[in-house]
Amino acid sequence: MHAYRSHTCADLTAAHAGETVRLSGWVHRVRDHGGVLFVDLRDHYGMTQVLADSDSPAFAAMEKLRAETVIRIDGRVKLRDAALVNPKLPTGEIEVYATDLEILGPADELPLPVFGDLDYPEETRLAYRFLDLRRESLHDNIMLRSKVVRSLRNRMWDTGFTEFQTPIITASSPEGARDFLVPSRLHPGKFYALPQAPQQFKQLIMVAGFDRYFQIAPCFRDEDPRADRSPTDFYQLDVEMSFVEQEDVFAAIQPVIQGLFEEFGAGRRVDTDWPRIPFAEAMLKYGSDKPDLRNPIEMQVVSDHFRDSGFAIFAKLLEQEGTEVRAIPAPTGGSRKFADRMNAFAQKEGLPGMGYIFWRKVEKSADEIAEEEAEYAEMRKNPNFNIFGDSEPTIARFKTEAAGPIAKNIGLERTEAIRQQLGLGVGDAAFFLGGKPEAFEAVAGRARNEIGRELGLTDENQFKFAWIVDFPMYEKTDEGKIDFSHNPFSMPQGGMAALEGDPLAVRGYQYDLACNGYELVSGAIRNHKPEIMFKAFELAGYPASEVEKRFGGMVKAFRYGAPPHGGCAAGIDRIVMLLADEVNIREVIMFPMNQRAEDLMMGAPSEPTNEQLRELRLRVLPKE
Repeated sequence: MHAYRSHTCADLTAAHAGETVRLSGWVHRVRDHGGVLFVDLRDHYGMTQVLADSDSPAFAAMEKLRAETVIRIDGRVKLRDAALVNPKLPTGEIEVYATDLEILGPADELPLPVFGDLDYPEETRLAYRFLDLRRESLHDNIMLRSKVVRSLRNRMWDTGFTEFQTPIITASSPEGARDFLVPSRLHPGKFYALPQAPQQFKQLIMVAGFDRYFQIAPCFRDEDPRADRSPTDFYQLDVEMSFVEQEDVFAAIQPVIQGLFEEFGAGRRVDTDWPRIPFAEAMLKYGSDKPDLRNPIEMQVVSDHFRDSGFAIFAKLLEQEGTEVRAIPAPTGGSRKFADRMNAFAQKEGLPGMGYIFWRKVEKSADEIAEEEAEYAEMRKNPNFNIFGDSEPTIARFKTEAAGPIAKNIGLERTEAIRQQLGLGVGDAAFFLGGKPEAFEAVAGRARNEIGRELGLTDENQFKFAWIVDFPMYEKTDEGKIDFSHNPFSMPQGGMAALEGDPLAVRGYQYDLACNGYELVSGAIRNHKPEIMFKAFELAGYPASEVEKRFGGMVKAFRYGAPPHGGCAAGIDRIVMLLADEVNIREVIMFPMNQRAEDLMMGAPSEPTNEQLRELRLRVLPKE
């Protein structure tokens, strides 16, 4: 028999009853049932129940076992009593009666338990990640990630793409984040950079005459951490294609991503209609360039209803250039209690609150009913008036009323016009934000998401995708300078002619794929013409000499026959996070950093030795 096991802890079934077997694994937990000991033995593959009574030679050793001790068990496979079968386990029909036990790896007192789903501080979990990874949920997430990567690789090969590897040590490149710099020992005072993405190399692969490249690429960015982003490194499915337009890239990528979500989506619906939504439209309707389309709410501009109205806050605001008022419809949200909850949400976002109107059914007063009865009495006096036929008219006891401070100030006619525009009725509400769109769009988008969740409008059981297109090439920084707003290597729509006018009006052949409120894919049709590239960088403040210095290899290549090309990159960590139904990306990364970009398990970053610094001719400045 093998030194450690004849079977894994997921192999044994009723068909093995009576056999002598050998298992090895971790002690998941020990249970003492009055003279009979039960051990749940766990390995990478599954769990098997092991038992020993006082007659077993293994009983004495089993009594002393600690959780997470690694052991080898020899024993006989027994059928469980019918009442004790565990249908949740593949091995639930059997148990192993232990005849011999060997401790292969003793375990100290645990700093966090592996059995159960206790919520432990993240700092502890990351410091003892090797223990944390033994938990079933995290183990399953990491296995899912591995299967997703394998499936992506197979799908790309099957679609006619070829896998190539690009350098990890390279030159700095502007990708929207800080580089990780690597000092050169052979060239003192000079630094390499870890690639933020294989951007330049994959374009050079196209110039070199290859076609339809892909890579499961590690990328390195020194940026502030977020729940959906790693602060140091991540992996992406990197893709580039020659002789393509935007729609060609979409057609190549959709079957890959859609198929992946159908394969690993655990039965959730996968949307097959991927609309193209211009960036400006996405920001207007959803307040985000990665909208969650599971939520049906669409915001609308309602500025005209507030101009010269009695609601002075919005009326005065609209006198300023570039301002507008937007409404967030809230079907079924028509109560003061819900309006108060949303106001509390707005205050957490740093706003004084949100204006609102809600429509409710109220009982008519006695005077209103009497007035209607009098009108009907007058109608009956006319012998030719027979609109009611033989039946008597019924006076409705209730009416629709708009409530809230805004409704009181703008009057019935404007309030009704807003209700009609938004398609709302009794029991519904609308919330309002005003100002310059760039100042409130993000908050409006988060409010839309919150309303959708609170009111149960967001369908959690599906994946909905959309291509966000027509991104602005440039944006104005806080200092008033023009800078790239997206990928700097993108082709501007309209080519050189588009760059002769207002830079802020230029749109690029840039696109993102949004899914359930996350950006999964980002890409562009590339700028492969040197003269357009120089002009594009000039508008962002890079003179030709700087472009030649920083991107000389690519500029040189473009002078020797560059094909039109384009591509994209899909964030693997984020895809797995969605498929695993997690909200924190660290739950799908095997060895992640913490929020401060520290590896608590390995002790990184660490201080260099004096010898290392001398070798690199570096000196560390003291903290200020």
